[in-house]
Amino acid sequence: MLQIENVVSDRGSKYAVSGGPAATRAEVAEFLATLKKVKKYAKATHNSWALLPSDGPPLKDDDGEAGAAAAILRMLEREDLRDHLIVVTRWYGGVNLGGDRFRHVVSAVRAYLAAR
Repeated sequence: MLQIENVVSDRGSKYAVSGGPAATRAEVAEFLATLKKVKKYAKATHNSWALLPSDGPPLKDDDGEAGAAAAILRMLEREDLRDHLIVVTRWYGGVNLGGDRFRHVVSAVRAYLAAR
């Protein structure tokens, strides 16, 4: 598992990105359970994720951050990165970010892709 913390901070919200190999929804659940064993990730406002499996349709979940998983999935598709889960975590800082939140999700995924 690769984790990058403090990728973006904006108006009190903080973003991190994590990822690793996964090919099924069960492996996603296991990955998220492991991630959330760390107290601060369990308390995060959103853990949005996407997965492009080799077999079957794409899998994604916004976890309340509408549209975030679709942005992650588009980047996985562009990279043709299959059987690899990417999770963008947000701790809400009390101020709505509007469309900027998508820019931050994209920045987090870019940082992950550059580091892997």
